[in-house]
Amino acid sequence: MFPQEVIPAGRVVLRPLTDADADAIARGCADPEIARFVPGMPVPYTGAEARAFLAGVPGQWERGGLCLAVAGKADGEWLGTVSLKPPGPRGAVEIGYLVAPWARGRGAAAAAVRALTEWAFERGVYRVELVTDLDNTGSQRVAMSAGFRREGVQRGAAPARDGRYDDLTAFARLASDSGERQESYLPGLPGGFLSDGVVRLAPLVLADVDDYQALACDPDVLKYSVPGEPPDREDSVRRCRYTPTWWLSGERAELSIRDEATGGFAGHVQLMNVNPALGQAMIGYSLVSAYRGRGIMTRAVDLLADWCFTATAIHRLIAGTAVDNLASQHVLTRAGFTREALLKSLLPAPDGTRHDDYQWVRLRPT
Repeated sequence: MFPQEVIPAGRVVLRPLTDADADAIARGCADPEIARFVPGMPVPYTGAEARAFLAGVPGQWERGGLCLAVAGKADGEWLGTVSLKPPGPRGAVEIGYLVAPWARGRGAAAAAVRALTEWAFERGVYRVELVTDLDNTGSQRVAMSAGFRREGVQRGAAPARDGRYDDLTAFARLASDSGERQESYLPGLPGGFLSDGVVRLAPLVLADVDDYQALACDPDVLKYSVPGEPPDREDSVRRCRYTPTWWLSGERAELSIRDEATGGFAGHVQLMNVNPALGQAMIGYSLVSAYRGRGIMTRAVDLLADWCFTATAIHRLIAGTAVDNLASQHVLTRAGFTREALLKSLLPAPDGTRHDDYQWVRLRPT
């Protein structure tokens, strides 16, 4: 069993829970965001639920786990909880946490997770695991701040309130890890978007699904797409939904292109194949037919390229175009790319044939 003791955690303290915490727990756990990301949380959450939770805490300890209050350092007031599950069959333990709405944005969760993880390492634990809801990028940032490394996505790993099985993002920290804060290779956009006054780029969101699906199914877009077949709507939902976690992981960036004057959805641009070791990423794009011929895509590509070279460590931006896709080649030329190579038989077509591809590059300014 883990000992029950007070653990210093910088700006907060971790202490055993008491019956006096019931009212604060009831107020904090009534928060819709907690209910959203903790499917097992009763809704509505009242004082009775809080007292039942507290009554079960000793049992967690007896089974080899631990649940502590995250409390104010000065006043000891409850701000959240942090817990360790009993060790699994291979000896790893899983950490979980929640923070009340009034205590968020001050680093309490990251401080608590870091302190309890390092405390567990001192008591012989070698691996601490952490999972978050796919949509809970706030919790993912906590994990990264506490030195946890992202290990991937666990598909269909958690039952949701509506009966589905949802995906989780998986993190872990080893006792041998440095514990340094993990930073995304792709930082967030300043103010959440990029704009040149004519074109606005912003991360894809679920509200973009219908527009993105229509664009992806446009025959002119499909002609130069890989694999060249229209995506299922489920694939478009997944792309829009995964955008925040892909971005935070540094894996890829998916953005909508909008007409700044009207807000209309004009297209899609992405960074993919991000390779930090090479300092290279690939750019791809497509434009709604009604917006073609107005220089919008050139502006979008230029905006994204300038951001890459200003805000990230990317040194080489590459792009590919079919040899007969003159419109795309004109976009890249105007956006400062130069043709670098001819890649033979790179692009697979739906009929089983393969086509040549021009590779283009734009380098970080020196």
